[in-house]
Amino acid sequence: MIVEHDPRRRGPNYEAPPPGYRGYTAHSGLRQFLGGSPAGVFLRLLFLSVLVGAFMAMLGLTPARLFWHAYDTLRWLIDLGFAAFHDFGGWILAGAVVVVPLWLISRLFAVSK
Repeated sequence: MIVEHDPRRRGPNYEAPPPGYRGYTAHSGLRQFLGGSPAGVFLRLLFLSVLVGAFMAMLGLTPARLFWHAYDTLRWLIDLGFAAFHDFGGWILAGAVVVVPLWLISRLFAVSK
């Protein structure tokens, strides 16, 4: 066996594996994405779904009510934003009624000099 190519040999560029490293598995990318084994993640999500569903039932909330509440809130925020732009546009027009004629008069007097 050639010593330079021995995978068991720890050379100068050897880095220790991170804590909890168990080697390469066929599903290591999937496990990393999910945060654990698929079955374990499924069971945790199932348990949390039951808890949250029971809590929502105690409060009298349904998924449809949550959706419509979120929709109404978003709609209210959009209307509020448009109202702000409407007010801002009114301020621009009110200011322009005063500023533009004054500017025009000052330009006319500046040209006559």
